[in-house]
Amino acid sequence: MTITTTEGTGGDPAGAVAGAGTEAAGTSFEDVRAWRARAAAAVPADRAAAEAGVRRAYRQAGLPEPERVVWAASPREAVTLVRTTADKGASVREAVRSAPWAQERRRLHTRLGPAGWAAHWAATGGPLWEPTQALVDRIRAGVLEELAGGGTGSEAAEIRLVLLDAVLGQHDAPWLAAFPTDRGPLEGLAAVGRSAGWWWPYARVAVVCERPVALHRDEAGRLDRGDGPALAYPDGFALYAWRGMPVPAAFLAELPGLTPDRIRSEENAELRRVMLEHYGYDRYLADSGARHVHRDETGTLWRIDLPSDEPVVMVEVLNSTPEPDGTRRTYWLRVPPSTRTAREGVAWTFGLTAQGYAPERET
Repeated sequence: MTITTTEGTGGDPAGAVAGAGTEAAGTSFEDVRAWRARAAAAVPADRAAAEAGVRRAYRQAGLPEPERVVWAASPREAVTLVRTTADKGASVREAVRSAPWAQERRRLHTRLGPAGWAAHWAATGGPLWEPTQALVDRIRAGVLEELAGGGTGSEAAEIRLVLLDAVLGQHDAPWLAAFPTDRGPLEGLAAVGRSAGWWWPYARVAVVCERPVALHRDEAGRLDRGDGPALAYPDGFALYAWRGMPVPAAFLAELPGLTPDRIRSEENAELRRVMLEHYGYDRYLADSGARHVHRDETGTLWRIDLPSDEPVVMVEVLNSTPEPDGTRRTYWLRVPPSTRTAREGVAWTFGLTAQGYAPERET
């Protein structure tokens, strides 16, 4: 996951506005970088610091400290504890998390004004929001699937409510990056966010969750791993994904031994696409007896039909620039199934029509 900020203002009006807004808000680019790292942290929780933060958050909300802080090894275990702990009391999330959050947002919005707040959010929490929220949604879906089969009955509804009642700890990083957290009403919440995962505040008991032990994402911030869980917690709760798409654990175990016949026999079109990406489209075409469709000076167009899915159509092109050893590299470009000529396919990769594609020099 990446965040782009403009640390200098040299000639960049947007950077100047963002920098001024961030400075006026009492946060810094160093704060943003720190919260980005905390959002992705996959190390054991600092339990002492987290518990101190929990107790401080209660005090800042004007509440008595919880009688007990109970630890869970994953959000899945935490939801189970919340549902089975009889003496926890009523939820105090509104007082502990929602009210101070709203207070700080109103304060900053009033201080910075609409334009200043928008620039400040764009320079701090905004870039963290989408990838972090996507991860939160995946964790919720994974817990719901394991505990209720992802169903729509009363148990699933109860679990959804518990999940929505969580304070997100490290995954509240987008908001915590936007506010000063070394002072003011968010101190306790920030202390937990620096030290632990999700947590649930109740009148007598707080349930606090460990952080993940493994987190693997691609350059777009999506969960992604081909040889194991993309996200894993200490108790074995895990999510498996390929470039953001959820996949079964057993499916990933198959990938190293894939064959063209196995790919063709997969009935799930989405899983078949994962297989093709892992196996390699060029290799699959070469190993599957792809049908030659067209050849011209730009390259060769190949096609292979797939059951219950769109065909794989690719252009084979030869790099006109020799390698140091004198050889020329072959590239395979996947193009739309409607492509009829090699030129049309190559042109499409440049966003052009076949008629408009006339390179002075092909590379």
